[in-house]
Amino acid sequence: MKKLILFVFLFSLTFVNIEAQVKYETFESSKLGETRQIKIQLPPRGYDSNNDKSYPIFIVLDGDYLFEAVAGNVDYYSYWEDMPESIVVGVNQMDTRYDDCLYSEQNSLPVETGAAFFEFIGQELVPYIEKTFRTVNFRVAVGHGLTANLINYYLLKPQPLFQGYIAVSPELAPPGMLDYIPEGLSKAESKIFYYLANTDNDGSSIKKMTNTLNTDIAALDNKNLVYNFDSFEGPSHYSVPTHAIPNAIEKMFHVFQPISKKEYKETILELQISPVLYLQEKYESINQLFGIDKKILINDFKAISAAIEKNELYEYYEDLGKLARKAYPETLLGTYYMARFYEETGEPKKAMRTYQSAYTLKEIAGVTKDEMLEKANLIKEDFGY
Repeated sequence: MKKLILFVFLFSLTFVNIEAQVKYETFESSKLGETRQIKIQLPPRGYDSNNDKSYPIFIVLDGDYLFEAVAGNVDYYSYWEDMPESIVVGVNQMDTRYDDCLYSEQNSLPVETGAAFFEFIGQELVPYIEKTFRTVNFRVAVGHGLTANLINYYLLKPQPLFQGYIAVSPELAPPGMLDYIPEGLSKAESKIFYYLANTDNDGSSIKKMTNTLNTDIAALDNKNLVYNFDSFEGPSHYSVPTHAIPNAIEKMFHVFQPISKKEYKETILELQISPVLYLQEKYESINQLFGIDKKILINDFKAISAAIEKNELYEYYEDLGKLARKAYPETLLGTYYMARFYEETGEPKKAMRTYQSAYTLKEIAGVTKDEMLEKANLIKEDFGY
C-alpha cells in the first residue's frame, strides 16, 4: 500500500507542481572551464516561511534523469516526517558524464576531466549551495552506474565531504575501487551512511563487483558505519534507481522516523533502561547526525506512555512529564503524565490537584479536560478529599 501511495504521489508531482518548486540555474565553473546546468528543489512546505530552519543537502549526479526520482522521494518522505525536509541539487551530465567520470586505469582515481569534475562538486558546487541557502552539515551523494563509482572518491578524504552515499549499480573502477571503498569506510571517524544496490539485470561485471563489495563492507567492524545493501530481482539497470532510492532513504533516516509498531514491540517493550531515556537519546541522535533540533513527536510520547503502562513502570512518568512540559508547555500532555506519576506512586492528593489544573491548558493527543477532571473526581471520591 505504501508503495502505491508513493507512486501516486510522485505521479502527481510530475504533472502538477514539481516545476513550481524547482530552480534551474546555469553554473559557471572555473574548475571545469565551462558552464553546467543544475536543478535545485527547495523544501516546498516551509523554506520561504521559516527563516530559522536549515536543511540537509542531496547532491544528485546524473541529474538529467535521477533528479526527479530523488526530489520526489525526498518530498514524499519528508511530508510524512520519515526524513528531514532537504534541499535537492541535481547536476545535468547528459553530454559529459563519461568525461566527468574519467579515471586512471593505473590507480582507479580521477584524472583530467574526471579530477576537474570531482573538484567542481567539492570546491565549487557544494560551497555555493551552502552559501546561498540555509543548510546543515549533513550531505548525501547519489549516483548511478559511472556516477555511483565517482561519489566514492569523497570517502577517501580524511574528512569526507558527504555523510551519506547512495550508490546504485556502480560501475566500479578497476583495479582499485574494490579495495579503496572498504578501506575508506573502515577508517571513518564520524558517522557514515552507505547504501549499495544492484539488480539481477545489471551487467555481469557490475553484479560481480557489487556483490564482492557488499561482502567486504558487511564484514567491517566500525561503529561509525551504517550500511545497507539491496539486490533487486526484475528491474533493469536503468529502472533500478526507482526501487533503490526509497529504500535508501528509509534506511538512512531510520532514526529520524516516528516510533513504529515494530520498534515499540521489539525494542521499547524489551528495554533494560528507562524508556524515557531511550526517547531522549533518539532525539539527541537526530540532532547529532543531521544537525536538526527536532521536536519530539506526539506519536513518540504516546508510544513511551503506552510502554510505561504495559510494563507498569510508573516511576518513569515523572521524567516523561517533564519532557512533555518542555516540548508542549501549553498543553495537557505533561500535566497528565505528572498526574499519572503521582497517582501510581502513592501521592493521590498531588495527583488530584494536578488533574484539576487541566482547565488552564489545551487538549492534545486525545487527552481532554473532561477526562482529567473526571480522574480528579474519582480520586476525590475514593479518598474523601
